[in-house]
Amino acid sequence: MLAYVRLEIRRTLRDTGFVIGGIAMPVMMYLLFTNLGGADTGWRTAGMVGMAAYGAVGCALNTGGAVAEDRAVGWLRQLRVTPMTPREVVQGRTLTGAVTVLPAIVAVLAAGGLVNGVRLAAWQWAALVLLLWLGSLPFTLLGLGNGYRLTGPATGVANMLLSLGLSVLGGLWFPVSLFPGWLRALSAYTPTRRFAELGTAVSDGHAPGAGAIIVLTVWLGLFGSYAVLSYRRRAGTI
Repeated sequence: MLAYVRLEIRRTLRDTGFVIGGIAMPVMMYLLFTNLGGADTGWRTAGMVGMAAYGAVGCALNTGGAVAEDRAVGWLRQLRVTPMTPREVVQGRTLTGAVTVLPAIVAVLAAGGLVNGVRLAAWQWAALVLLLWLGSLPFTLLGLGNGYRLTGPATGVANMLLSLGLSVLGGLWFPVSLFPGWLRALSAYTPTRRFAELGTAVSDGHAPGAGAIIVLTVWLGLFGSYAVLSYRRRAGTI
């Protein structure tokens, strides 16, 4: 299975669309949004966390697009003749998604520290990478669920809409404080809002709140169940 994971990671990182859309785009958006109108240090730090989370969400969902493409070309059928079990194939894809979110996170954080002059303690940088990496797992499972359930084109559209919609609603692009009251209340229950709070808490110098962890855990269970059910539905056709 490790050989399979290495293969999929290389395939993903060699994909020009993934590199541009998943890594370069969040960096460019971060630098653009935080260097217009003389943004202060606080906004540059908050924007860094938000865009790192946005990049991680996009890369995590991209795992599902790769699964849908593999289904279409028959790659998943070929894997069935290997010694790997279906469970190991799914686990391998999940590990691939977990690894490929790291470049997006690190790239945005590097832009914040090296270009925008964001200054944090060493433990805060390390904790940001770790928490944003772990917190992206629910979105990897959501992408896998879409990839196993939907066609290739439908998966691409669904993942794009989910990435944009959840990112905006979760406050990854704009501060939640700018939302009207009802939308701010709704945002508190979204996985992206709580995902960003993991990084925001660390950048502010304290541990994430229990609310963020609880809401993310609930979404992890829901998206994990969705991925399993989607795979079982397609198990006889791949």
